[in-house]
Amino acid sequence: MATPPPSPSVLSRLQLGLEQLYRVRTDLAVDAFVIDEQQRQHAGVARAPREQLLVRQSDDALDLALFVDPATVANLERHDPAAGLDDDNFADFCLALEGVSHFVYVALCAAGDRRVTALELELQAEVDKFACCVLLSDRRLHLRRRLFADVQFDAALDGDERDRYRTANVEANRYAATLERRFLVHDRVGDMLGDLRRFYRLELSAKLDHIARAAG
Repeated sequence: MATPPPSPSVLSRLQLGLEQLYRVRTDLAVDAFVIDEQQRQHAGVARAPREQLLVRQSDDALDLALFVDPATVANLERHDPAAGLDDDNFADFCLALEGVSHFVYVALCAAGDRRVTALELELQAEVDKFACCVLLSDRRLHLRRRLFADVQFDAALDGDERDRYRTANVEANRYAATLERRFLVHDRVGDMLGDLRRFYRLELSAKLDHIARAAG
């Protein structure tokens, strides 16, 4: 009897979900870029949060490595987010998804020879978390507060980093509010996905303009 292939990892399933959601393809396997704590320390990082995308630019290449807290991954293996989100897996799902979101977005921008800022990465990751939680949750209209209002920023962040995270949080919250008003309260999820896909392909200034117009 043939041995069945191993089940896809949690991180690879998150990558597949994001790429299907936005109808994009990186042609990369996130698992091949995952590093452990020892490898991350060897890279000489200044901070060591529970999720971190490492990027190194050379003349003709972009090197990527993704660290996600192994305890987070193990918890998501036990409490599969595909079966639903609850207090057992919500925080870890958001953490892991943020890392995979960064990985996918940077890979796509690199493939398109497009520069991307740290703020753009953080904003898109916040939007990705909202979109994916909406698709996996039965309590869609209660997600925005949990994602964007009930947050605390890492005390180790410097002033610029804190400003960046706060801006991403505020702008993603504004965008999520417009998605609720325009689509979710009317159960128009398909139309919401269309808006999210258009937003995904915009550069940062256009993303902020889109949010301002939708919120206005």
